[in-house]
Amino acid sequence: MKLALVGDVMLGRLVNEVLRHAPADYPWGDTLAIFGGADLRICNLECVISDRGTPWMRTPKVFHFRSDAKNIAVLKAAGIDAVALANTHALDYEVEALLDTLSILDGAGIARAGAGADLAEASRPATCAAAGAAVGLVAFTDNEPEWEATATQPGLLYVPVDLEDARARRLFAAVEEAKSGVDLLVVSAHWGPNWGYRPPSAHGPFARRLVDAGADVIFGHSGHVFRGVELYRGRPIVYCAGDFVDDYAVDEVERNDESFIFVVETEGAQPRRLLLHPTVIREYQARLARGGEAEAIAGKMQRLCAELGTAAGWRREEHVLEMRVGVYES
Repeated sequence: MKLALVGDVMLGRLVNEVLRHAPADYPWGDTLAIFGGADLRICNLECVISDRGTPWMRTPKVFHFRSDAKNIAVLKAAGIDAVALANTHALDYEVEALLDTLSILDGAGIARAGAGADLAEASRPATCAAAGAAVGLVAFTDNEPEWEATATQPGLLYVPVDLEDARARRLFAAVEEAKSGVDLLVVSAHWGPNWGYRPPSAHGPFARRLVDAGADVIFGHSGHVFRGVELYRGRPIVYCAGDFVDDYAVDEVERNDESFIFVVETEGAQPRRLLLHPTVIREYQARLARGGEAEAIAGKMQRLCAELGTAAGWRREEHVLEMRVGVYES
């Protein structure tokens, strides 16, 4: 099985304006062939999809991202099978737009995790079938605590990155339970600061505890730049996938326009290889990086992975960075 993961997909603001006259596949640029070659595709949806709602004003918030309801077609154009919703923009337009987003995704047949009408729904794993395997997705965030779902309040699965917090313990138990019902489990973590190429010190122990609980892939995001990949017990920990589609100004030092399509290849339900296709954002769309640009992006990731003890080889002719996921016997 091939599982394609990409980080923050933000279809609001200027991207939304472009989509009022551009085709639905525009934001994906020339990356669609990679998506098409995968058996399953997951992204972090960094906006609401709705024609309703008013900007969140109850606590300070500078940016509000909403995409027109018709732009569910954008996700369908790339064959997106599941999205993570536990992130910093899921309630940008209040509960009304969040509930619209849930309904619109359901109507399109796109699975979702990390947000809901109450805590039970926000905690519920998404499930998909691919290549004869059942794949689960659990999504949480350590951002926006005021959006935490409760037994009676819509919101997000909010979990502090603190091994001793009761919500973290509940998350580990939920991961263990979710794994019992699927062959492969992805845990989406929208966590940490916007900037910085290295993961915060608390992320490593927390990610490894998630793997111990049953996660097969840790799919991290929230930061605007990618971070290194660690291998633990034969499972890849993508600490941060970075930005994939957006309209953000580009920082010339911490290049928030650079990312990857992360393709996890499995044998049965066991991860065996991770392929990273370098991408850049140009004119509000994702594009495959080529030539020296691709090598520079891959080289940066190689160095970050080496700091985490992970070897990655650049396959120049294919423009892909390869990591072999070691076989681990428990």
